[in-house]
Amino acid sequence: MVMQSTVIPLAYLISAVLFILGIKRLSHPATAAGGNRLAALGMLLAIAATLLDQQVLSYTWVVAGMAAGGLIGLTMARTVKMTAMPEMVAVFNGFGGAASGLVAIGEYLRLQTGAGQAAISVDQGVSIMAGTLIGAVTFSGSIIAWGKLQGFVSGKAISNPLVRILATLLALGSLGTAGWLVAAQGADSQTAMFWALVAGGLALGVLFVLPIGGADMPVVVALLNSYSGIAASAAGFVLNNYGLVISGALVGASGLILTGIMCRAMNRSLTNVLFSAFGTTGAASGSQDSGDKVATPVDAEDSAMLLGYASQVVFVPGYGLAVAQAQHRIRELADLLTKRGVRVRYCVHPVAGRMPGHMNVLLAEANVPYDQLCEPDDVNPDMEQVDVAVVVGANDVVNPLARDDAGSPIAGMPIIETDRARSCIVIKRSLSVGYAGIDNPLFYLPNNRMYFGDAAEALGDIASEVKQL
Repeated sequence: MVMQSTVIPLAYLISAVLFILGIKRLSHPATAAGGNRLAALGMLLAIAATLLDQQVLSYTWVVAGMAAGGLIGLTMARTVKMTAMPEMVAVFNGFGGAASGLVAIGEYLRLQTGAGQAAISVDQGVSIMAGTLIGAVTFSGSIIAWGKLQGFVSGKAISNPLVRILATLLALGSLGTAGWLVAAQGADSQTAMFWALVAGGLALGVLFVLPIGGADMPVVVALLNSYSGIAASAAGFVLNNYGLVISGALVGASGLILTGIMCRAMNRSLTNVLFSAFGTTGAASGSQDSGDKVATPVDAEDSAMLLGYASQVVFVPGYGLAVAQAQHRIRELADLLTKRGVRVRYCVHPVAGRMPGHMNVLLAEANVPYDQLCEPDDVNPDMEQVDVAVVVGANDVVNPLARDDAGSPIAGMPIIETDRARSCIVIKRSLSVGYAGIDNPLFYLPNNRMYFGDAAEALGDIASEVKQL
């Protein structure tokens, strides 16, 4: 009795504090690993408290599940490359939503086959239906997001209004079904309608994510992360588990905050991201000219001359860096420049890559010093004093049209103003457009040079030339 009334609630409280401290420490690369360990310790404590609270007598399935899950998690942590981290995060969001949804479904079936349909109270019904619907949407939506990031599902934005109309009708129908299930206790068709709600939630998740362009997946992944937290919190209410309610609420809130940060970084509203079918993954030309505009190419030797005798260099990583897995090459080149007395910084745009923090993860894998990482607001004020800005695989986040053209699709989006540096080198395979589907005037400026090719090979060749200086 003392354990249930005092020790277990105290364990949940301590785990909640560890979750909060862990999230706080995740805000900086230098403390992120420690924050992750604190949060993991909090979850272990919450699991132990839950097992004691439920007075589990047989731990066979519990231990088997933990062993299987731990083995899968360890394997993924060891084998999944940093470049595939966005896909893994999307899958984890889906698994989180599925777990919460299955908890709600299991509790519904238990109550239906146990004390009878009338035993489901209104508060239980609301929690069960919320957990079921949100969990189903999160699972199927995350799988589609994973498919878009992986390339199994087309990353092209779909602007067909019929898809949105169908999704809206399905959402309204699902909410209506959930409300009916809460109110209609004892109805003969209740179980069939419940399974219809599950199917509707799965279909809604597909229709929710499918029309959104692949380049908007960072925002979608952050939003689905929030959904998985809300689903977990709903499952906590279903089970009357304080730890699950608190941890789910924390994940849901942090996911929404991160979604807002990502939207502000693009100067777009969430509704614009979700409903505008913005941009295109349409291809582009590999030509080195665009009409009467000509991009000036540069080779490794000339690039090395610019960099090796510079005083300040800023690297701007983009998705091309991840595709080429060039994070170690950029660190090697930066180290060579640092040894020559060059001040080196990495300017990371909030929406660079395919998930929030994607570039930070890649650079951390290459052991880039934390004090060399900076944000656009740290670099832009003194960009005129930067001798060379090196853009590696980025596009729209350095596009001057966002600043200079009020009619541009990306107008107002904060950018890294590399066009104001004394010299700029853009390492890119071609003159292809970014997710906004518009040309980048930076490529044709007189102070810019285009290094066409794979980012890893280009950075390696430049590093070799720097060594010869």
